[in-house]
Amino acid sequence: MSNNKASFQYKGQCLCGSIRYEVDEISEDIAHCHCTMCRKFHGSAFSTFAEARVEDFHWLQGAELLTTYIANNGTQRQFCKKCGSSLIFISSNCTGKFIEFSLGTLDTDIGLEPDAHIYMKHCVKWNKVNDNLPQYLEGRDGIKKSITTSPEVDRK
Repeated sequence: MSNNKASFQYKGQCLCGSIRYEVDEISEDIAHCHCTMCRKFHGSAFSTFAEARVEDFHWLQGAELLTTYIANNGTQRQFCKKCGSSLIFISSNCTGKFIEFSLGTLDTDIGLEPDAHIYMKHCVKWNKVNDNLPQYLEGRDGIKKSITTSPEVDRK
C-alpha cells in the first residue's frame, strides 16, 4: 500500500443508480486483475479495482441492495441486486481496513492510472497487454515475470 493518495471527493454508482457512494481518498494502488473469477464477474478480459481506507469510503444510498457472492476460496464480490453492477471485492484475508471497489463505477475522473497487472497467469490469449505496467503471475506479492521470458504470459 502506497502512502501517496489522491485527495478529493469522488462519486460513483451502479448502472441503475440505486446504489451510490463517495470516496474521500483513493490509494495509488490500482490494478488490472486478470484472474478467472474477476473476468467472469465483470464479463471482461480483466477488472480494475482501486483501494480506499474504509473510513474514506461512504455509501450514500442503496447499501441494502448489495448482494454478496462468496467463492470457494473465501473471496467475496458484492454487486447491485437490481442491475448486477460489480461494486466491491473482499479478499479472503481482508483485515477490514481497506475496501476495494470497481474503478469503472466511478462517475468522477480520478487523475490516477492503474499501476500493475495481477494474476497474469490467467490472462486470456485474445487480450493483448501492450503497456509497460509491471505484470505479476499472481497478486502483487507474487512473482513478477517478464512478459518476454514467459510464453504463457507473452502477449506482444
